[in-house]
Amino acid sequence: MAAPTERCRGGGGGSVGCSPTVKRLLRLSVLLFSVCSLPTVSALVEGLYCGTEVCYDVLGVTREATKAEIARAYRQLARRYHPDRFRPGEPGMELETEESAQQKFLLVVTAYETLKDEETRRDYDYMLDHPEEYYQHYYTYYRRRLTPKVDVRVVILVTICAISLFQYCSWHSSYNKAINYLVTVPKYRLQATEIAKQQGLLNRTKERGKNRRSKEEIREQEEEVIREIIKTKIDIKGGYQKPNLSDILLCQIILFPYYLTNYVTWYVSWIYRFTICREEYGDEEKLYIIRRYMKMSQSQFDGLDDHNKETFLEKKLWIKENYEVYRREQEEEMKVRMATDPRMKRYRRWMKNEGPGRLTFIDD
Repeated sequence: MAAPTERCRGGGGGSVGCSPTVKRLLRLSVLLFSVCSLPTVSALVEGLYCGTEVCYDVLGVTREATKAEIARAYRQLARRYHPDRFRPGEPGMELETEESAQQKFLLVVTAYETLKDEETRRDYDYMLDHPEEYYQHYYTYYRRRLTPKVDVRVVILVTICAISLFQYCSWHSSYNKAINYLVTVPKYRLQATEIAKQQGLLNRTKERGKNRRSKEEIREQEEEVIREIIKTKIDIKGGYQKPNLSDILLCQIILFPYYLTNYVTWYVSWIYRFTICREEYGDEEKLYIIRRYMKMSQSQFDGLDDHNKETFLEKKLWIKENYEVYRREQEEEMKVRMATDPRMKRYRRWMKNEGPGRLTFIDD
C-alpha cells in the first residue's frame, strides 16, 4: 500500500507548499548544517604554553616520553636553533633566517619548560584532554606563572631574622644610651671611681719617653674604665636593660615549646597548691598577683625599687580589696599633686586665657 504524499508545488507568486514531513527534514538539515559550520573547540590557544603548537610536537617526542627523552630532544634542538650557534645556509636549515630561528628557539625553550616539570606537564596534558574548559586552563596557567617561585618558608625565616636583628640593635642602642646617661650622674660616677681606685685601675704611673701619653688619652682611658665598671656593677632593668639574645623573636620562637611546657607546669602547680591544697602565698606569688592587678609587664615590675615592692607587701596588695583601696588613694594623690603643681597651674591658666581664643570654630 502506497502512502499518499503531496508534492511541493510552486506558483508564480513564489509561495511554496510542502508536506509536514518534508518541512521537518528541511529544518533538521538546516540545524545540522549550522552545527557543522561552528568552529571546533581546540585546546591550542595563543598565550597558553606553546600557543597553537603542541609542545610534544615541538620537541618531537610523544606524550609518553620520559624526562630524559625530553631533555635529550631539547638539547638537540637548542644546539640547532640557539642564536649563538645558528648559521644560515647549513644543511637542513636553508629556509631558516635568524628571526625564524630565534622564534623557534623560544618555542623550544617554552616547550621544555612546560614538559620538564611534573605539575606543569600534568596541567598541560589535562588541557589537551579537556579543550572545552577555557577559563580553567587560563586560571591554572597564570596562577602557576604568577605564583612566587621562592619558598614561603624561606621568606618567613628571613623576615623573622630581620625582625630579630632589628630588635637586638634597637635594644643595644637603648642600653648604650642608658649607660651614657649613668656616666654623667654624680652618684654612680663617684661609686665607679671609688671601685676603680680600689682595683688599681686609675693609678697613674709616671710615663717617660715615647710611651708617654697625653692628658686627653689618659682622660679617655679613665672614662672607659668608669663606663665598664658601671656596665658590670649596675643592673639596669626595664626597657633599658642589657640586651639578651634569648629575648629576640627568633629565639623566642625556637624556645616556645620549652616556655609553653614551663607555663603549663607552673599553672598546674599553682592550681594544685593554692586552689586545691589551699597553701599560703609566698612573697614571690604575692608579688606576681600584685603585678597582675597593676597590669604591668615583668620588665616594668622589675624596674621598680625594692622599697616599693616591700611597701606593696606591707599593705597586702595581693588581696583584691586592699589593692582597690590603694589604687583609689593613688588616684586621689595624683589629683592633689596635679592641682598643686606650678606647671599644671600655668598650663590651666594658659588654657583659660589663650587656649579658647586660639581654638575657635566658624559656623557656616
